[in-house]
Amino acid sequence: MKYRYILYLGLLGLIISCKPELDEFSTSQGSADFSTYVALGNSLTAGYADGSLYRSSQITSYPSILAEQFKKAGGSNFVQPLMEGEYGIIPGKLKLGYKEDCLGNTSLSPVADVGTLDPLAPLGYAVNNLGVPGAKSFHLLAAGYGDFAGIGVYANPYYARFATSSTSTVLGDALAQQPTFFTLWIGNNDILGYAASGGASDSITGVQTYAYVINTLLTNLTSGGAKGAIANIPDMLSAPYFSYMSTKVPYNGLVLTSQAQVDALNAAYQPLGITFTLGQNPFIVQDATSPYPRQMKPTDIFLLTLPTDSLQCFQYGSVIPIPHKYILDETEAASVNGAIEAYNQVISDLAGQYNLALVDAYGIVKDLKDGIVTDGITLNTNFVTGNAFSLDGIHLTPMGYAYIANQFIVSINSKYGSNLPIVSLTNYQSVILP
Repeated sequence: MKYRYILYLGLLGLIISCKPELDEFSTSQGSADFSTYVALGNSLTAGYADGSLYRSSQITSYPSILAEQFKKAGGSNFVQPLMEGEYGIIPGKLKLGYKEDCLGNTSLSPVADVGTLDPLAPLGYAVNNLGVPGAKSFHLLAAGYGDFAGIGVYANPYYARFATSSTSTVLGDALAQQPTFFTLWIGNNDILGYAASGGASDSITGVQTYAYVINTLLTNLTSGGAKGAIANIPDMLSAPYFSYMSTKVPYNGLVLTSQAQVDALNAAYQPLGITFTLGQNPFIVQDATSPYPRQMKPTDIFLLTLPTDSLQCFQYGSVIPIPHKYILDETEAASVNGAIEAYNQVISDLAGQYNLALVDAYGIVKDLKDGIVTDGITLNTNFVTGNAFSLDGIHLTPMGYAYIANQFIVSINSKYGSNLPIVSLTNYQSVILP
């Protein structure tokens, strides 16, 4: 018995002595210098979410998350143009609530989140997060884009809050801080305004103009020896704003249940060569290139703004053609995808030319479309339930921004030999349920 006890203790000691030791994660900056970090971009950089820019969304912007990780490798304080409250400076914030449709059915849906807006006033101090919601690429070079007197005409209220003067530029304000490291993610809005309006308004910035602007930005940002990371344009048509409604409302969702309905519509539309039958029929929509309506095609994309109540109760899509601003047709979608491809080639070339880390936002959203699992959490592009996208269907949730921040960190570590830790997505929320 004594020998068995001694043998037991010996085996226990052996097990303990063989227990692997876990080395603590050791951060390092590699060849990068994170001491002064600035972020340039648009709403995605600012932390915009749920149709607004508000305080808690700014706190979980991807540059803010990055800056916290940079601090572990020599980074300093990162100043953001924080709002005072949770509703922003412009109405439009959404929340998830219960909504009754025209048929009396109640369901969870994005609804207006009403509260007190922040005053629109200058902050009076310089900021490191220079993300400007609504900014196109060339706006970062535009003098007066932050001029309070020009708001509503040529100036942007979000930039006016933190612009250092009425004639300053976003680029100039960034350079004034003598950055040692920068991130740049700009160009989405050069395409998005056209895409989000179904091609009914705005236009896509020409690729030559875009290339000139990005080259100008990078020439200046790297002139003092700063290193940085640049992200390309995501696959925006995979975002819920473009992908969700067509899964909910099929192109041939006009269901006729009586011969009287069929006969009435045939009498109205047969001069245009359109005929109807009992059962499912393609919706009637405005045509982008003709004054005459047409039937919807399987390749047409319904936008998130589609008024579904009007389809159900007010004869949209039959007696009243669906306005084209709620649809992106095949030709317009091809223009959007062509511009994204051209922009991303520019970004890839210039990232190589300036020896920068390249973040493949296009590939990231493609992966999200298929669904990814990280930290035990599933992220995909499903509206509301996909964890990645906020209620406006274009911008990200805090969890989505954390995932993007991690992809920046992976690219930065790979490019500069740094050793920055990624963040756990479990510390960030997705869409808040009521």
